[in-house]
Amino acid sequence: MANGLSKTFPNPERSLAREITSKSVIASAPSVAPPEIALAEDVFHSMLTLERRRAERSRQPFVLMLLDATEENGSSGKALYQALDVLALTTRETDLIGWYQKGIILGIIFTELTEDEKYPVPEILRSKVVAALRERFGVERAGKISISVHLFPQDWDRERAETVADSKLYSDLRRQVPAKRVSLAIKRLIDVLGSAAFLLVMSPVLAAIAIAIKLTSTGSIVFRQERLGQYGERFQCLKFRTMYTNCDAKVHQDYVQQFIAGQNDNANADASQPPVYKIKNDPRVTAVGRFLRKTSLDEIPQFWNVLAGQMSLVGPRPPVPYEFEIYDIWHRRRVLEVKPGITGLWQVSGRSRTKFDDMVRLDLRYCKSWSLWLDLKIIVATPKAVLTGEGAY
Repeated sequence: MANGLSKTFPNPERSLAREITSKSVIASAPSVAPPEIALAEDVFHSMLTLERRRAERSRQPFVLMLLDATEENGSSGKALYQALDVLALTTRETDLIGWYQKGIILGIIFTELTEDEKYPVPEILRSKVVAALRERFGVERAGKISISVHLFPQDWDRERAETVADSKLYSDLRRQVPAKRVSLAIKRLIDVLGSAAFLLVMSPVLAAIAIAIKLTSTGSIVFRQERLGQYGERFQCLKFRTMYTNCDAKVHQDYVQQFIAGQNDNANADASQPPVYKIKNDPRVTAVGRFLRKTSLDEIPQFWNVLAGQMSLVGPRPPVPYEFEIYDIWHRRRVLEVKPGITGLWQVSGRSRTKFDDMVRLDLRYCKSWSLWLDLKIIVATPKAVLTGEGAY
C-alpha cells in the first residue's frame, strides 16, 4: 500500500500461518462453543476503541475481522455461536473475539502486528479463517458467512474520492450519536440560525469586499478549496480570494509539511518569534487579501458551508488533503471525531502562533469535552481573537 501504511506480519509462514495451521479444527470439536469465549458487545467496542488509541501512539497496526452469517436462512446467531470454537482455535491468545453486534456479527481484533511489505496480512488472516470454517462446516455453509477485514491505520490516497474513515473501525463515534442526539440537534439549530443571521447582517460588508477584490485583481471573488470534514468526507470550502490568480500552491504545501514535521519556520525566519501556521509576508497575497486575512473577513463565505451542513460554527479547522496525508496517526482524530468549524479552541488560543501538535491537542480536547456550553464560550471569545489579530496572517 502507499505511504508506508502496508501492515503485515514479518515471515508469516513462521508466525501467523504456523500458529493457525497448527491449531487445525478437528471433527470432534464441540458444535456450540461456550458463550463466554466472546466478549459482550459493549466490552468488545470498548476494546476496539482502546486498541485504536494504542495503535495511534505505537504505530503498530491491527486488523478487525467481522463475520456476518445473516445469509444463512436468516439464522445468524446459531451459525456464529457454532463458529466460536473454530475462531478460538484459529486465533492467538492476544487476539480478541467478541460481538460486534450481538447475535448478528462476530468480531475479531488481531493485535500486535508488525510491518512487512511482501505479505498482505488481511488476506492471510482471511484465508486462514475461511479455510478453518470450510473444514468445520463445509464449503457451501462456510460460504454463507460473510467475512470482511479492516486494517488500522488505513491507507489513504488524496486522489481518491472516498472518505478517510472506515466506519467499522470507528464504531464508538457513531454509537455516541443517540446519547447526544438532542444536543447535536440544538447545535445544528444554532449553526443554521447563527450563520443565516450573520450573513444577513454582514451583507453590506460582503458586497464591499466583493467590489474591492474585483477592482484590485483579476479572478473570481470566491475561492473554492477541497477540504476534509467529519469522517474525512470531502467538501468545497469557500473563502474570499486573497491571492493573485494562478499562484503555485506548492509554496504553501511545502511550508505546511515542514511545519507539521517540526521543521518550523524556514519561511518565517525570525527565531525570536514562535512558529506560525501560515506564511508571513506571502508574496502571493494581494493588498486587499492581506487585510482580509488579518481581520479574518476572508472566512465569511464559510458560513455558507455551515448552512449546507458541511461545517459548524465551532469545531476543528478543516485540513486540505495534502496536509492530511502527512499527519501522524494520532493527528487524524481531529478530522474524524467532530464536524469542522469556523472557530475553535485553537483559534481563540493563539491561532497561527500555536505549534501544530499543540493545535491538535486543543482540537482533541474539544472533541472529548464538547458541549453546548463550551461552544458558547468559544463563540464569545472569538471576536476578541479576531479584533486583536494575534497570530493571523
